[in-house]
Amino acid sequence: MSDSTCPSEPPAVAADSDGLDELDRAIVLATQAGLPLVPDPWGAVGSPLGLAGNEVRARMQRMIDSGVIRRIAAVPNHYRLGYMANGMSVWDVDDARIDRLGREVAAVPGVSHCYRRPRHLPDWPYNLFVMLHGHTRDEVERQAEALHERLGEACRDYRILYSTRILKKTGLRLVRRPGPPR
Repeated sequence: MSDSTCPSEPPAVAADSDGLDELDRAIVLATQAGLPLVPDPWGAVGSPLGLAGNEVRARMQRMIDSGVIRRIAAVPNHYRLGYMANGMSVWDVDDARIDRLGREVAAVPGVSHCYRRPRHLPDWPYNLFVMLHGHTRDEVERQAEALHERLGEACRDYRILYSTRILKKTGLRLVRRPGPPR
């Protein structure tokens, strides 16, 4: 979002303990299943609430700035896009180099998630998790081989755990309160 959005008026209702006033809560409820696929999605969200699209954007930006919302991003359904081989690769990477290497791996095309996790020895030595997507398992395995070469001697072992179904494709959801949104 740009800084050129118009600042909104003060909320008509005091903010809750979660930092959301009733309009913010209504905006989150209206967008948590996704933005409408229309030319002016912010206007479409704001219209039933009596808000202009630029006010919705300004409120969303304020919620991002305050940490109430972490980010606004597309959540693709990889299966619908033809990526039928989706594998969480797990890597045993030298702890002294994992931060730098993790940033490098996260920037590689085809990597949608990359994060560090604690080891659970002696059963689970893997400390870097990297989600790979491909049309086939061969494609994912070629990506993993390329990552293995990139990690070099810092990588002691890796495995690929393939997805068999989608369990969740949403973020945290607010519960609707009884009554009108304002």
